[in-house]
Amino acid sequence: MKTVSFTKMSDGTAEDYAFLAEHEAEYAKGLPGRIMNALEGLRNSLAGYKIDRLEHSLQSATRAEKDGADIDWIVAALIHDLGDDLAPHNHDSLAANIIRPYVREECAWVVQHHGIFQYKYYADKVGLDPDAREKFKDSPYYEAAVKFCELWDQTSFDPDYDTYSLEHFRPMVEEVFTRNAWDPNITG
Repeated sequence: MKTVSFTKMSDGTAEDYAFLAEHEAEYAKGLPGRIMNALEGLRNSLAGYKIDRLEHSLQSATRAEKDGADIDWIVAALIHDLGDDLAPHNHDSLAANIIRPYVREECAWVVQHHGIFQYKYYADKVGLDPDAREKFKDSPYYEAAVKFCELWDQTSFDPDYDTYSLEHFRPMVEEVFTRNAWDPNITG
């Protein structure tokens, strides 16, 4: 296999970086498949709820779709807890950084902050401030985060809910994650 000529980035040539750019572009094309695999991995994630984390994610996305949300919101709802495995104390930030290059800022911001907005529903039971989200009250995305959590996230732990399958969402994941990253027409 051909590789670059350098062992220190500062020694790389224009040819080396052109070669790497080709590899990176090809690798990026596989992102939707890696997202789907990571979602599938949520089946074996955080336990204790009546449903697994994948089912929770699917329910959140299903609710978003049934409410008439657009594709950015649906995919944001689907991947909002994708960081649970690797970043249990800041899963929301990890998920937001995965989706941020592909969706409008409103959706990425809500995913990034949904953890603190969820406090509204349980924080008083574990010694935290249920109104902690109020520090974001001046954000233009505050109400979107309230809605996301109220309608799609905190309600999605129901083992009897009629949830769409992961395969149902595959075309949406493929559409969003094959967009040109940081397209100003999408991300602003």
